[in-house]
Amino acid sequence: MYTSILNRLRELTKNKIVGNILIVTVITLLIKGLGFYKETLVASNFGLSLILDTFFIAFLIPGFIQNVFLESFNTVFIPNYISETKAVKNNIGSFQSLGFITSISAATLFALIAVLGTDFYVESFFPGKEAFFYNLVKKQFYIVLPCIYFWSLSSILNSLLNINDEYTYSSFSGVFVALAIIISILFFSDYLGDMLLAISTLIGSIFEFCYLLILCLRKGFIKLSRPDFKSENASVMFKQIPAKITSSAFAGLHGVVDQFFAAQLAIGSIAALNYALKIPAFAIGIIVIAINKVLLPYFSKSVLEDKKRAFKQLFYMLKFVFLGSSVIAIAGIVTSDFFVSLFFERNEFTSEDSALVAQLQKIILIYIPFKITGMLLVNFLTSINKNSYMAIVSFISIILNIILNTIFVKQFGIFGIAMATTIVVILRNIILFYFTKIQKNKADLTI
Repeated sequence: MYTSILNRLRELTKNKIVGNILIVTVITLLIKGLGFYKETLVASNFGLSLILDTFFIAFLIPGFIQNVFLESFNTVFIPNYISETKAVKNNIGSFQSLGFITSISAATLFALIAVLGTDFYVESFFPGKEAFFYNLVKKQFYIVLPCIYFWSLSSILNSLLNINDEYTYSSFSGVFVALAIIISILFFSDYLGDMLLAISTLIGSIFEFCYLLILCLRKGFIKLSRPDFKSENASVMFKQIPAKITSSAFAGLHGVVDQFFAAQLAIGSIAALNYALKIPAFAIGIIVIAINKVLLPYFSKSVLEDKKRAFKQLFYMLKFVFLGSSVIAIAGIVTSDFFVSLFFERNEFTSEDSALVAQLQKIILIYIPFKITGMLLVNFLTSINKNSYMAIVSFISIILNIILNTIFVKQFGIFGIAMATTIVVILRNIILFYFTKIQKNKADLTI
């Protein structure tokens, strides 16, 4: 039995996909560890404070633009870029130029919308606050806003590295923002004051972009030429972008909805909810980043070669990922009180804060297996250009989240927000699973 398991593990490690995932996982673990150390420093210095609440609100719109619009374009860019490389008359330089132009244009458009809508958004979504609160949010927002441009360019550069199987180098790009915040807290906290988190986030984003640019130039991955907006793969990509952005927008709104309801509660509720997400995000992030970096390019290539085989591999992966992430979730729930106290409870972060965050975290940890397997499904559906269905599912899930938050917050307070999110995540990914199964059955019927 032991020998059989050992041999099976050896076979898995020799598999190129598994090997790449392991490489990214190890690097991500190191970076996430550094990021977690950063969070303990932030907790120690700011606690559940007004400054932290306002930073999270200030970061919400730029972060939303990054996760929804910029990352959406990135995920559509990868499979269609790979299709372009397989075309008989491929023009990689043209497609790259198209990617950079589109990404920068999107960043400019959404940054302008964010600037024009900031006053309305802050005062409408978080009403009844003092002028000092709104000023803190706006000051930090305008410092973080330029990050959008660096994130958009870094996203394309990261894609080029992943497409060319340079996962090790691309994985290290996530270290710069965490390092910038750590160094700022340790050495420049008095000088940067209330703007510390916003300024260090901007500095880290600039260094990340410079690192990726230098790397891609040295590897010779950047090959720009005149963009062709009418090429076949460009047309397919542009048709998929609205659906993907819509899907991601509705998915990204969950954080906005949760923070809106948390803002109606006591000061510190937004920070408490964010801290409750830290450890689950750490566990999810390690696996999801590895999945996203490796499997989207892999699925995109695999689907072009043999669609039936690609579906078979997906469902094989889903079983192991769900079981493995279930073990992580159970372990996290059992040890939640201990780890929250260990990592966060010091100085401004009290034992009462720890108890609140730990209870929220236990509720959130329940959705980990569904969240992680859901990311597998999203990557696969993106690789076969099924973004329109995901947009419909995302729309339904955000409506459900608003309804459940409205009901649960009245009865359970801040715990109701965590409960609503958990229920919605589980239902959303069950629906995606059955839709993917239908697509598999269709593929099996084709000759």
